[in-house]
Amino acid sequence: MYDGQWVPARIAEGTGTMMTWAEAMACGAGGGLIAEAVVTFGRLRSWQQARHAQRAVAGDLPPIGVFIDPPADGLAALFRVLLGGMAGWLLHTEVTGVYAAAAVGASAPALLAQLGRSTTADGALHSAPGGQDPGASPALPEQSLPPVSEEATP
Repeated sequence: MYDGQWVPARIAEGTGTMMTWAEAMACGAGGGLIAEAVVTFGRLRSWQQARHAQRAVAGDLPPIGVFIDPPADGLAALFRVLLGGMAGWLLHTEVTGVYAAAAVGASAPALLAQLGRSTTADGALHSAPGGQDPGASPALPEQSLPPVSEEATP
Protein backbone atom coordinates (compact mmCIF):
# COMPACT_ATOMS: atom_id res chain seq x y z
CA MET A 1 0.00 0.00 0.00
CA TYR A 2 1.20 3.51 -0.77
CA ASP A 3 2.59 5.24 2.31
CA GLY A 4 3.04 8.72 0.82
CA GLN A 5 6.80 8.45 0.38
CA TRP A 6 8.55 8.44 -2.96
CA VAL A 7 10.18 5.12 -3.89
CA PRO A 8 13.86 6.08 -3.37
CA ALA A 9 13.07 7.20 0.18
CA ARG A 10 11.29 3.89 0.92
CA ILE A 11 14.17 1.86 -0.51
CA ALA A 12 16.75 3.85 1.45
CA GLU A 13 14.79 3.25 4.65
CA GLY A 14 14.37 -0.42 3.82
CA THR A 15 10.58 -0.12 4.12
CA GLY A 16 9.82 -1.37 0.62
CA THR A 17 11.27 -2.18 -2.74
CA MET A 18 8.25 -2.40 -5.01
CA MET A 19 6.83 0.66 -6.75
CA THR A 20 3.14 1.44 -6.71
CA TRP A 21 1.38 1.12 -10.05
CA ALA A 22 0.97 4.90 -10.32
CA GLU A 23 4.68 5.56 -9.66
CA ALA A 24 5.79 2.89 -12.11
CA MET A 25 3.33 4.15 -14.70
CA ALA A 26 4.54 7.75 -14.37
CA CYS A 27 8.20 6.74 -14.50
CA GLY A 28 7.54 4.42 -17.45
CA ALA A 29 5.81 7.24 -19.32
CA GLY A 30 8.79 9.47 -18.52
CA GLY A 31 11.11 6.82 -19.93
CA GLY A 32 9.04 6.72 -23.11
CA LEU A 33 9.25 10.49 -23.33
CA ILE A 34 13.03 10.40 -22.88
CA ALA A 35 13.34 7.79 -25.65
CA GLU A 36 11.24 9.93 -27.98
CA ALA A 37 13.34 12.98 -27.13
CA VAL A 38 16.45 11.02 -28.20
CA VAL A 39 14.77 10.09 -31.50
CA THR A 40 13.76 13.72 -32.09
CA PHE A 41 17.30 14.87 -31.29
CA GLY A 42 18.60 12.47 -33.96
CA ARG A 43 16.28 14.02 -36.53
CA LEU A 44 17.29 17.54 -35.51
CA ARG A 45 20.96 16.55 -35.72
CA SER A 46 20.41 15.19 -39.26
CA TRP A 47 18.73 18.46 -40.23
CA GLN A 48 21.62 20.44 -38.75
CA GLN A 49 24.20 18.38 -40.66
CA ALA A 50 22.26 18.75 -43.92
CA ARG A 51 22.15 22.52 -43.42
CA HIS A 52 25.88 22.65 -42.74
CA ALA A 53 26.57 20.60 -45.87
CA GLN A 54 24.43 22.93 -48.00
CA ARG A 55 26.06 26.03 -46.52
CA ALA A 56 29.46 24.66 -47.48
CA VAL A 57 28.47 24.52 -51.15
CA ALA A 58 26.23 27.63 -51.01
CA GLY A 59 23.15 25.57 -51.82
CA ASP A 60 19.54 25.87 -50.73
CA LEU A 61 19.07 25.07 -47.06
CA PRO A 62 16.71 22.18 -46.40
CA PRO A 63 13.60 23.04 -44.39
CA ILE A 64 13.04 21.34 -41.06
CA GLY A 65 9.82 19.82 -42.44
CA VAL A 66 11.92 17.42 -44.51
CA PHE A 67 13.27 15.87 -41.29
CA ILE A 68 10.37 16.31 -38.84
CA ASP A 69 6.68 15.75 -39.55
CA PRO A 70 4.88 17.30 -36.55
CA PRO A 71 1.54 15.42 -36.81
CA ALA A 72 3.10 12.00 -37.40
CA ASP A 73 5.99 12.50 -35.00
CA GLY A 74 3.68 13.96 -32.35
CA LEU A 75 1.34 10.97 -32.59
CA ALA A 76 4.29 8.57 -32.42
CA ALA A 77 5.58 10.41 -29.33
CA LEU A 78 2.16 10.24 -27.68
CA PHE A 79 1.95 6.49 -28.27
CA ARG A 80 5.50 5.95 -27.02
CA VAL A 81 4.59 7.77 -23.78
CA LEU A 82 1.38 5.72 -23.47
CA LEU A 83 3.26 2.47 -24.14
CA GLY A 84 5.87 3.48 -21.56
CA GLY A 85 3.15 4.08 -18.99
CA MET A 86 1.45 0.80 -19.87
CA ALA A 87 4.71 -1.14 -19.54
CA GLY A 88 5.37 0.56 -16.19
CA TRP A 89 1.90 -0.40 -14.98
CA LEU A 90 2.24 -3.95 -16.29
CA LEU A 91 5.59 -4.51 -14.59
CA HIS A 92 5.10 -2.36 -11.47
CA THR A 93 5.60 -5.36 -9.19
CA GLU A 94 8.91 -6.17 -10.88
CA VAL A 95 10.64 -2.76 -10.96
CA THR A 96 12.40 -1.53 -7.84
CA GLY A 97 13.27 2.03 -8.65
CA VAL A 98 12.82 5.07 -10.82
CA TYR A 99 15.70 4.14 -13.11
CA ALA A 100 14.32 0.64 -13.71
CA ALA A 101 10.82 1.95 -14.40
CA ALA A 102 12.18 4.60 -16.80
CA ALA A 103 14.21 1.90 -18.59
CA VAL A 104 11.06 -0.23 -18.91
CA GLY A 105 9.23 2.78 -20.36
CA ALA A 106 12.04 3.62 -22.78
CA SER A 107 12.10 0.05 -24.08
CA ALA A 108 8.32 -0.37 -24.01
CA PRO A 109 7.67 -0.88 -27.74
CA ALA A 110 10.21 -3.71 -28.01
CA LEU A 111 9.35 -5.11 -24.58
CA LEU A 112 5.60 -5.25 -25.22
CA ALA A 113 6.17 -6.73 -28.68
CA GLN A 114 8.25 -9.49 -27.06
CA LEU A 115 5.51 -10.15 -24.51
CA GLY A 116 2.92 -10.20 -27.29
CA ARG A 117 4.84 -12.87 -29.23
CA SER A 118 5.04 -15.17 -26.21
CA THR A 119 2.36 -17.81 -25.84
CA THR A 120 2.83 -18.28 -22.09
CA ALA A 121 3.97 -16.12 -19.20
CA ASP A 122 6.93 -18.46 -18.71
CA GLY A 123 7.82 -18.06 -22.37
CA ALA A 124 7.70 -14.28 -22.00
CA LEU A 125 10.01 -14.30 -19.01
CA HIS A 126 12.53 -16.79 -20.34
CA SER A 127 12.71 -16.13 -24.07
CA ALA A 128 15.54 -14.33 -25.76
CA PRO A 129 15.07 -11.50 -28.26
CA GLY A 130 13.52 -12.96 -31.37
CA GLY A 131 11.27 -15.28 -29.36
CA GLN A 132 13.71 -18.19 -29.07
CA ASP A 133 14.43 -20.03 -25.84
CA PRO A 134 18.05 -19.22 -24.89
CA GLY A 135 18.48 -22.71 -23.40
CA ALA A 136 17.37 -24.51 -26.54
CA SER A 137 19.88 -25.63 -29.11
CA PRO A 138 19.73 -23.70 -32.36
CA ALA A 139 17.68 -25.26 -35.11
CA LEU A 140 19.73 -27.13 -37.65
CA PRO A 141 19.15 -26.22 -41.27
CA GLU A 142 17.51 -28.90 -43.35
CA GLN A 143 20.02 -30.85 -45.34
CA SER A 144 19.25 -31.33 -48.96
CA LEU A 145 18.79 -34.98 -49.84
CA PRO A 146 19.44 -36.39 -53.27
CA PRO A 147 16.32 -37.05 -55.31
CA VAL A 148 14.80 -40.49 -54.93
CA SER A 149 14.56 -42.47 -58.13
CA GLU A 150 11.28 -44.07 -59.11
CA GLU A 151 12.81 -47.52 -58.68
CA ALA A 152 13.31 -46.94 -54.96
CA THR A 153 9.70 -45.99 -54.27
CA PRO A 154 7.28 -48.80 -53.30
